[in-house]
Amino acid sequence: RNVKLVSKSKKEKSQGSNFFQRSRNAIMGAAGAVRRVATKGAGAFAEDNRKIEALVLASDGMIWSGCSNGLLVQWDGNGNRLQDFHHHPCAVLCLCAHGSLIWVGYVSGMVQVLDLEGNLLAGWVAHSGPVIKLAVGDDYVFSLANHGGIRGWALATPGPIDNILLSERAEKKYLYTRQDNFRILVGTWNVGEGKASQEALATWLGSAILDVGIVVIGLQEVEMGAGFLAMSAAKETVGLEGTSSGQWWQDAIGKTLDEGSTFERVGSRQLAGLLIAIWVRKTLRAHVGDLDVAAVACGLGRAFGNKGGVGLRLRVLDRIMCFVNCHFAAHLEAVNRRNADFDHIYRTMAFTRSSNLLDNAAAGVSSAAQMLRGTDAAAISPDEEKPDLAEADMVIFCGDLNYRLFGISYDEARDFVSQRCFEWLREKDQLRAEMKAGKVFQGMREAIIKFPPTYKFEKGKPGLGGYDSGEKKRIPAWCDRVLYRDSRVAPSMECSLGCPVVASILQYDACMEVTESDHKPVRCKFNIEVAHLDRSVRRQEFGKIFRYNDKIRSLLAELRYLPEVAVSTSQIFLQNQEAFSLIITNRSRQDNAFFQITCQGQLAINEDKQKSENRPKGSFGFPRWLEVTPAAGMIKSDQDVEILVRQEDFYNTEDTADGIPPRKWSEDTREKEVILMINVKASRSTEVRTHQVHLRCSFSANAVCMISRSSSRGNEGSSHQRSNSSRRNEGSSHHRSNSSKRNEGSSHHKSNSSRRNEGSSHHRSNSSKRNEGSSHHKSNSSRRNEGSSHHRSNSSKRNEGSSHHKSNSSRRNEGSSHHRSALQHVGSASDMMNDHQGFHRT
Repeated sequence: RNVKLVSKSKKEKSQGSNFFQRSRNAIMGAAGAVRRVATKGAGAFAEDNRKIEALVLASDGMIWSGCSNGLLVQWDGNGNRLQDFHHHPCAVLCLCAHGSLIWVGYVSGMVQVLDLEGNLLAGWVAHSGPVIKLAVGDDYVFSLANHGGIRGWALATPGPIDNILLSERAEKKYLYTRQDNFRILVGTWNVGEGKASQEALATWLGSAILDVGIVVIGLQEVEMGAGFLAMSAAKETVGLEGTSSGQWWQDAIGKTLDEGSTFERVGSRQLAGLLIAIWVRKTLRAHVGDLDVAAVACGLGRAFGNKGGVGLRLRVLDRIMCFVNCHFAAHLEAVNRRNADFDHIYRTMAFTRSSNLLDNAAAGVSSAAQMLRGTDAAAISPDEEKPDLAEADMVIFCGDLNYRLFGISYDEARDFVSQRCFEWLREKDQLRAEMKAGKVFQGMREAIIKFPPTYKFEKGKPGLGGYDSGEKKRIPAWCDRVLYRDSRVAPSMECSLGCPVVASILQYDACMEVTESDHKPVRCKFNIEVAHLDRSVRRQEFGKIFRYNDKIRSLLAELRYLPEVAVSTSQIFLQNQEAFSLIITNRSRQDNAFFQITCQGQLAINEDKQKSENRPKGSFGFPRWLEVTPAAGMIKSDQDVEILVRQEDFYNTEDTADGIPPRKWSEDTREKEVILMINVKASRSTEVRTHQVHLRCSFSANAVCMISRSSSRGNEGSSHQRSNSSRRNEGSSHHRSNSSKRNEGSSHHKSNSSRRNEGSSHHRSNSSKRNEGSSHHKSNSSRRNEGSSHHRSNSSKRNEGSSHHKSNSSRRNEGSSHHRSALQHVGSASDMMNDHQGFHRT
């Protein structure tokens, strides 16, 4: 019977294990399915990562584009992709080119400087927010952030001026170095999916917050359950987080802290059952900013948030501080898994912006040191970078770390607790032993524990008698902990700019009277000393150095040097499709010259030689008929460049109306005059020297005729030429075609589009009927009489010679005839040409 009982027990355990395995597989499968669907849906937006956000024309004529994934692409003037560069992982928002440099502004607040070959010369954080605009003016590049901040950066950067500034400022550090201190309260509590009363929260936090400036709260097991965890994992895939339970806890804690009047909630992050939130006292709020959040899952398959960490990173008095709330693997024997959880969180927790960048955002000016750090921070490969947590000036870990007491029984532990022999119990603490061995929380500290173990209690039972006394009788343990690291390399170091953050612990205890969970809430109060720079005073000192330092003034004067440039002519005359080669020569032997050609405007020359009003245009300002190639570029020292200037043939033979290109009937063909402005500058100066070139272009009537003949057929003699595109009749013969049908001599030419009668013949058409000589030409659209005949039309009537030509829209008289047209009155040789006894009309 006993054997059967044992067998049955094993069977039950096996069934229970199988059930757990099936449940686990079901949860993983559900989460995986949701993740695949979410990923598939997000695939449509994958191309957005390469969306072009900014364009700029460089001084050498190349075009640069910046993409939302940080990619920089170089193009030539014909749109050919030349090279790709990736110096920073964040989105490019703006580009600016000046001389031999290209400036790039990123969403991270970083500004980088590149040469024309795409090499990274420098990089630093210009603003705490995205850089949305860069512009050059008065020897500076100005950057505009999305929050409205504007800062100026010398065009001489990078260069020898930076080294001078660095040494000069180092000598005057004492003038703008400040040291402040404030207090931080960190609380951690595994709430076991429950809710706390206001009395419990007041007991935990009420008296401790009276003198603190920042409150950070970490909660575990805010909400649990297989379905919830699966749904949370799926939501994380598509960037969603937070629950109603998490919001309830934040509101309840905010009420305890007098949120709105005394404290302000700055931010929070939730991952499944893990929640971290931060409040800042309003008197300190102006010195706190740049909040970023992060989360790392350590649960099943490193995908579920029942175990893991959530983090906050922010700037306090220009120093970076990180707070991480963790929940590690449970059970006494899982110490290695807990170590692995910490390692995974520490190495992989990544905030929105690189902490390396944030560490320099307070700098009002660039320096060689900042450029070096910025360049390192911009490395693409994450393997070459330090973890974000390692870059912070201070890091605080809190949470249910789940480290237990080892080598001791339940009863022994209870006895030592009742006698408050915590010193001996600390020797049995797994976390302390693992830290001594260097296996976890390397380089971090914890205050001496002087409170009873915080786990495990029966809910509702107060005092030390509330430890778990059920079947499992879990050994009491200090599961809930707070650990930290500041800027000190050695404990004896004092606060300074070299060691900017020094922390000391004022209070570290647990609230044993709170009974809403099987864990007790823990709190730790820090006193923080911060050494920082007074940016206002620092900028003033920087301005003095920049204005009064002789070496810097000498270097700036050298940068204003402009290379001597010669232009081959100041007058250009073009006729029809002629081209002219303009030569620009850089006579300097030490510096490259950069040129840009613009058009000041266009003037038309009337018949009376009077110039019309100037009509300026945008961009480079060239009119459509003028082509200048290249319009911008670089001229190396002691070399020249050839600029091709010509009238542009921007139409083709298909774009004609009655054989005349559209340019000829859409605009007049008067002489045009433009002024080309050749702007020359050096690589790093805003000084510009301008050369003017007067360009006059002439359009002749013969050119119009030649172009017309190249796209149509012509008939000469005493004939009339008419067609939908061009129709010509030569002699007295008739010519027939689908597009133009012509009648010559005494023959008849009939068509669906036109019928023509010349001499004694009659030519009739649905579109036109024409009578010439003694014949009558009738049409729904036009009727014309020539000689003794009458030509009548709904749209026009024309009489030539002794005939009358009438039209609803216009009338024209030539010689003894009247000629009227619906389009325009033309009396010039370019609109009407006589060949022998015939007329050319369009």
